[in-house]
Amino acid sequence: MTPWLKKIHKWLGLLIGLQLLLWMASGLVMSLLDADKVRGREFRAPPPARAAWPAQALPLSQALQGVRAEAQSVSTGWLGQEPVYRLATGQGVRLVSALRGGEIVLDAALAQRLAQASYRGPGRAGPAELVAPSLETRAHEGQVWRVPFADAEDTTVYLSRHGDVLEHRNSSWRLFDLFWMLHIMDYSGRKDFNNPLVIGAAVGGLWLALSGIWLLFTSFRLADFVPRRLRGQRSLQLLAPDGTRLRSLRVASGDTVFVALARQGLQLPSNCGGGQSCGLCEVRVCGSAPPATLADRAQLAPARLRDGHRLACNLPVAADLEIEVQGGVALWSQQGARVESVTALSPTLREIVLRPDAGIDAAAYRPGSYLQVIVPAYRMSAAQIELPPAHRAAWDAWRLPASWANDAPLRRSYSLAAPVEARDGRISLLVRFLHGPAGASHHPPGKGSSYMYGLKPGDRIRYAGPFGDFALRPGGREKVFIGGGAGMAPLRAMIRALLEGGAAEPVHFWYGARSLADAPYVEEMQALAARYGNFSWQLVLSDEAAQPANVSAGAGDRLPRALVHDAVRELLLASHAELAACEFYLCGPPAMLSATRKMLRKLGVADAQVSFDDFKI
Repeated sequence: MTPWLKKIHKWLGLLIGLQLLLWMASGLVMSLLDADKVRGREFRAPPPARAAWPAQALPLSQALQGVRAEAQSVSTGWLGQEPVYRLATGQGVRLVSALRGGEIVLDAALAQRLAQASYRGPGRAGPAELVAPSLETRAHEGQVWRVPFADAEDTTVYLSRHGDVLEHRNSSWRLFDLFWMLHIMDYSGRKDFNNPLVIGAAVGGLWLALSGIWLLFTSFRLADFVPRRLRGQRSLQLLAPDGTRLRSLRVASGDTVFVALARQGLQLPSNCGGGQSCGLCEVRVCGSAPPATLADRAQLAPARLRDGHRLACNLPVAADLEIEVQGGVALWSQQGARVESVTALSPTLREIVLRPDAGIDAAAYRPGSYLQVIVPAYRMSAAQIELPPAHRAAWDAWRLPASWANDAPLRRSYSLAAPVEARDGRISLLVRFLHGPAGASHHPPGKGSSYMYGLKPGDRIRYAGPFGDFALRPGGREKVFIGGGAGMAPLRAMIRALLEGGAAEPVHFWYGARSLADAPYVEEMQALAARYGNFSWQLVLSDEAAQPANVSAGAGDRLPRALVHDAVRELLLASHAELAACEFYLCGPPAMLSATRKMLRKLGVADAQVSFDDFKI
C-alpha cells in the first residue's frame, strides 16, 4: 500500500498546498483593501434624518381611492422627499403617494434621481436600467434598477423595484469579491461557506495529515531505534551471478541489505539513496526469498520477483542471507578517468568520451550496461558551461539561475553510448541536461547533468561500474529497437555491436524526438543504414511545427510526424508477418516506454520477447 499511498499523498498534498496558498493570498489581499471602499461607503450619502410624518398627508382611505390592490399590510415611509404608503401585496410592494394619492410607478428617470440622491461622489449618473439578478445583487431577489456612475471606482448603485437603495458596488468590492470566491471556494454563488469543495478540502487535509503520520512511522523500522550493538549480527554472503563468492560479511541484524553493505563501504547502485523509488539496488535472494513488498512489486517485473529478486533497500537482514549481486568487485571499487572530448549534439544532449586511467575488460563493459559517475560537492555558474552559438537561444529560454550548487556527493547513472572496442577502450556516455520544468524561471538544473555539462577535455572524474542487465540476447532473431531521448545511448551501442560484429539478421531502429535538432547521431545512423543492408533506421518527430516537411529520413522518405510508438506500430509492426519471431529492445523516457510496452502487448507480443531499460526513473 505504501508506494500508492506515497503517490496519492504527494499529489493530494500538491492540491491542498495550492489551495492553502490561495487561502493565504486571498486573505492577505482582502485584509489590504480599504474596508470603507469595499462596503461602498466612500461615495454613499448618509441616510437623511428621519422626518416627522407631514400633517397634510392624506388619510389612508382617501389616498387609496382609485388604487386596486388587496394589501396584506400597510406601512408608511419615504420615497426620496415624498411620504408614501407602502402596500405589501401578494405580487410585491406597491407605493401610494401620501400627499397626492394615487399609485407611484418607479420608472427609469425616478430611479436615476433616487440613485443620485444616495451618491455624493464626483461621477455623473448614467441611465437607469432594470436588470435581472446578478452576483452583485445576490443578497436580493427579483429584478433591480442599475445606475452606473462615471468615477474612478466605477461605482454602480442598485435599487429595488420600490425605490430602496440596495447596494453601492465599485471596483474595490469587485476585487474583494473575486478573492472572497477563492477564499470560500464557492465558485458559483460566492456565499456558501459549507459548499462541497470546502468540505472536500477539509476532508483532504485531514486525510493528508493522517497519511503523513502513517508514512512517517512506516519510514522507520523497529531496528532503527535499537543500538546496533544490541541487535546481534547476521551473516551476509555476496555472490556473483555465476555463483562465485565475492564477500562474506557480518552485519547488524535488522539493517536493510542496502544499509548493511553501505556500512561496509560497499555501495550498491542507487539514484534515490535507498528510498525505494529507483529500483537500481536490485539483488537476488538465494534460497527462500521473503514475500515481495509493494515497493518490490512497483519496481520489479513479476518474473524477477518469482526468481527471488528484491530491492536491497527494502530487504531487512533478519536472518543469515546469501544474495546475488550484479557488478561484482565494481561494487566496492572506483575508477578514475580523464575527459577526452565533449561534443554538444543538441541543446539537451552531449557525448562525453572518457579515457580510463587503467585498462578495462571490454567484456564487462558490454553494450546496455551503465556506469555510476561520482558527482562531488560543487558550486558552479551558468557561465562555466560552454555552449555552441546554435544552442544559446534554447538555453536562454530556460532562464536558468546564475549559479547553483551540489552540497553533498552523489551518484548518477549513464549508459554506454558505444562499444568500448570500437573506441579503443574509451568510454562514451550520452548525457541529457535536465533544465527544470518548462516555463519555470531560475529553477536549478539537475545536479548530475550540470556537473557533466561543466566538464571540459582534460578534467578528471571517478566512477563505479559497469552495472546493469540490459543486454543483447544471443541468437540471430530479427531485432526491433525503439527509443527516445537519452535512450539513444544503450540502443546505439547495441546496434553498433551487432552490425560491426557481423550480425546478419534484420535490425530495425525507430527513434523518437521532438524535432530534428533534438535527435543525435542522425548522420551516423543514415551512414550505417547505407553500409549495412540488414539495418533500417527511422527517425520520428513528434513536434510537427518544428520540422520542415521535406526532410529525408535517410531512405528518401518523408519523416513521420507522430509519437514513436504510434509510428512503429502503423508503419512496421501492423504489417509484420512474424512478430513472434522478433526481439524488442526499448529505452527512453518513462511515458514513451510505458506506451510502447502497452502497444506491444496489444499486438500480442509476449513480455519475454521485450527487453527494456527505464533508467530507473
